[in-house]
Amino acid sequence: MLQPSPWRADFPALATLQGQRQTYLDSAATSQKPQALLDALLSYYSQGAANVHRAQHLPGALATEAFERTRDALAAWLNAASAQQIVFTHGATSALNLLAYGLEHGFQAGDEIAVSALEHHANLLPWQQLAKRRGLTLVILPITEQGQIDVDAALQLIGPRTRLVAVSQLSNVLGTWQPLGPLLAHARAQGALTVVDGAQGVVHGRPDLQQLGCDFYVLSSHKLYGPDGVGVLYGRAQALAHVRHWQFGGEMVHLAEYQQASFRHAPLGLEAGTPPIAGVIGLGATLDYLVGLDSAAVALHEARLHERLLQGLNERRGIRVLGAPQAALASFVVEGVHNADIAHVLTEQGIAVRAGHHCAMPLMNSLGLNGAIRVSLALYNDSDDLQRFFDALDQGLELLR
Repeated sequence: MLQPSPWRADFPALATLQGQRQTYLDSAATSQKPQALLDALLSYYSQGAANVHRAQHLPGALATEAFERTRDALAAWLNAASAQQIVFTHGATSALNLLAYGLEHGFQAGDEIAVSALEHHANLLPWQQLAKRRGLTLVILPITEQGQIDVDAALQLIGPRTRLVAVSQLSNVLGTWQPLGPLLAHARAQGALTVVDGAQGVVHGRPDLQQLGCDFYVLSSHKLYGPDGVGVLYGRAQALAHVRHWQFGGEMVHLAEYQQASFRHAPLGLEAGTPPIAGVIGLGATLDYLVGLDSAAVALHEARLHERLLQGLNERRGIRVLGAPQAALASFVVEGVHNADIAHVLTEQGIAVRAGHHCAMPLMNSLGLNGAIRVSLALYNDSDDLQRFFDALDQGLELLR
């Protein structure tokens, strides 16, 4: 028997949602927020907001100190070699676009970029459009029936003309961990840069980026229980040195004249304009909260929830789970029933899940589907959430079949 989540009370919105008879099972899209984050945001705005890195007054100094403390906390959380490898952006999508434009000068016609067949649009479209601009070949790495990148096929496709490999750590549709070790090692051997989309993976396992060995890693704050409008780009020092400035103005300037200018190195050189100050400070408070949790207990709780979710789906007639989910989420279709109809009847019963293509239209097309239902879990979910979901699903299926 699953125990209630001991961390549920740390997320005040859940009590409000329950008051509205809502069960939240869409954390892969965005997570609910801990009280520690709300306190940090209120403190920043109520005690004196100020810009960072440029003001010489006390509020500016305090804001800068809190802002840079988050950079230090992220470096420790990700096991980066230095806090100077952490660049703040406005989201994982923003970080990936920064790379696509900032690295463009290093490509020439005929070069290849490899992405997997299961990528989120955010880790597909920037590279697709870069390929169109520069006359590159976009190579698609196939996946297995279980929902993982086919390593044998990928090793054949990543070759001497490959200049960059961009892959997800954890699929946002199939819930499968990807075999990054052999892929990244082979890409490095071919001289290719490597980009890992960690938007889902970072939430369900603390990554060691020095051990992982990728050149770049991106994540979104709002999925990691933090505020929205904040993203993180990690880069190895040598890799960041190849990224050209792509936005201009503000504190990224070293020296400006009317006809010419020079610019700072990363990270500040890639953080043009006023950054999302409150959001970054709030993310720091969220990281402090997460560091204080028993990570082994969280992992065990999520694993048991995930096992119960898969068991319940597989017990029900006509339901097909996509791939072989390993963590935190499961997507499924029901024979003869449209996913939008299922989502509608679940919504009417207060169950918040996601329906559609999940920003992975090419993957859905390759599976011959127009969409699927996705249930995604977080540390604050419990067995009661799943029971309410299954009760609502059973009633919905009885109505729709």
